[in-house]
Formats: sequence, structure tokens, C-alpha cells
Amino acid sequence: MKNRSILILILGLLSAIGPFSIDTYLSGFPTIAKDLGVTVDEVAYSLSSFFIGISVGQLIYGPLLDRFGRKKPLMIGLSIYMVASLACATANSVEVLIVARFLQALGACVGMVAPRAIVRDIFPVEETAKIFSLLMLILGVSPIIAPSVGSYMITLMGWHSVFYMQFGLGVILFLACYFALPESKKPDESISLKPRAIILSIIDILKVPQFYTYAFAGALISAGVYAYL
Repeated sequence: MKNRSILILILGLLSAIGPFSIDTYLSGFPTIAKDLGVTVDEVAYSLSSFFIGISVGQLIYGPLLDRFGRKKPLMIGLSIYMVASLACATANSVEVLIVARFLQALGACVGMVAPRAIVRDIFPVEETAKIFSLLMLILGVSPIIAPSVGSYMITLMGWHSVFYMQFGLGVILFLACYFALPESKKPDESISLKPRAIILSIIDILKVPQFYTYAFAGALISAGVYAYL
């Protein structure tokens, strides 16, 4: 039971790393703009680049997690996230920040994809709804506490501290995944990484009517949260 709780906690924190990375620096836009000598609108491009990275990354990690197992792509994604977080913290221009945030999103989005796959691998079918609910509970806390945490850090230590904190979070999750997260699926070399095969798989999903119901429901929830933020 203890290992089960730790596993759920790790998966929940992985799921929250993307939204947490979005919310913590929002209040620092004016400070960042002043420090880098640009407008707030230009700083906002770093948020847009993050969303683009999150969107693109999910299409990439799906096939990688099936082909190479769960842990290897997860560790690589967290490594990218840590390096990009340091790049954000040390950015001396808005252009560097925009690119670094894109790369940070590419790393963070593995935490949005891998936990869902791992839950299906490890837990019985009849328990998956309960486990996903617990993950959503952890994920739901992120938009509540992240803006406040980021605001206090920016006020006390400057906007760079937010990205150093994100780097620290990446290190903690990397170590937790390395030592406490089991490999839940063996690599499958039959999974093709060719663009045509991936596109055909996506088309197969788009042919399922029920997909649109879930996608639309999830999109409304996410839209509400980000509109509020």
C-alpha cells in the first residue's frame, strides 16, 4: 500500500509539472519585461511557445513510449526539462526565453503523457478510473497554489528563482522516477516511428466518434482553467 501511494504521488506530480510550469511565472511578466527591456506582450510569446511545445510534444512521446518502454523516454524528457529550466533562469534576452520555454515544454509534456500510459500498464482495468481521479486531484491543486508560490518567489528573490525552482522540481522527479518508478512496459520494436505510420494511427483515432466527446469535454475544462488564469 505504501509503494502504491508513492507511485500514485509520483505519477500525479509528473502530470502536474506542465501546468505548474505555466502558472508559476505568470505574475512575473511585468518584472521580466522590465529586466529584459521589452514589452509584456513580447514576454507573453514565451507562454505561446510553451503551449506549442506542449502540443507538439504529446504527439512525439506517444509513439516513443510505446517503442522504447516508459522509463527511457520519461527520463530523457525530464532531462530536457531540467536543462531548459536552467536556460530560462539564465536567459538574458526575450528571444532566448521564448526558445527555452519551447524546449521546457517539450520536456514537461512527457509528464502529461507517460503517467496515463503507466496507469494502464500497472493497475487493473476496474481501478483505472479511481487512479485517474487521484491523479486529477493532485493535478487540480497545481493551478491553485502555483500562481501564489510564483508570486511570492518573484517578489522575494526575482523572476529567475521561479525557473531555478522548476529545475529543482525536475531533479526531484528525475530521481524519484529513476529509483522508485518501475518499468511498466518492455520496448516493442514492432512499433514504427515513421511519420506515415504515426499519422495513420492518429487518423484511426480520429475515426472513433467517442474520441470527440472526451476531447471536447477535456478541452472545455482546460479552456476554463486557462481563461481564469
